[in-house]
Amino acid sequence: MANAKNVLGGPLETCSTEPITGFYRDGCCNTGAGDFGSHTVCAQMTEAFLSYTKAQGNDLSTPMPMYNFPGLKPGDRWCVCASRWQQAYDDGVAPPVALEATHEAALQVIALEILQSCALDKEAAS
Repeated sequence: MANAKNVLGGPLETCSTEPITGFYRDGCCNTGAGDFGSHTVCAQMTEAFLSYTKAQGNDLSTPMPMYNFPGLKPGDRWCVCASRWQQAYDDGVAPPVALEATHEAALQVIALEILQSCALDKEAAS
């Protein structure tokens, strides 16, 4: 994980430490053998995406203290499943993406051009 790369080929940057995200809760969208959902896309939450994913059965906005999960709000960054992000993109509600903090493994599910079209930092996308 120390040498993890982002979708642009550079070092994987931190997605969020407030709230702490990542499959391994290390702040990064690292992945490994146990991460069957490929939580590799660093997305900035929007109201539309939070509502969408809740309707799909994954409520990311309700706090769950027993799991030390604060609940997400628009503006928070979170490592989301690549397939769920792609599904949201196909349905027109994909949240913006931090490319430098999105793990290269996301490219197994999502085309780079699609991620770039939703980049938070449009300069980094080109």
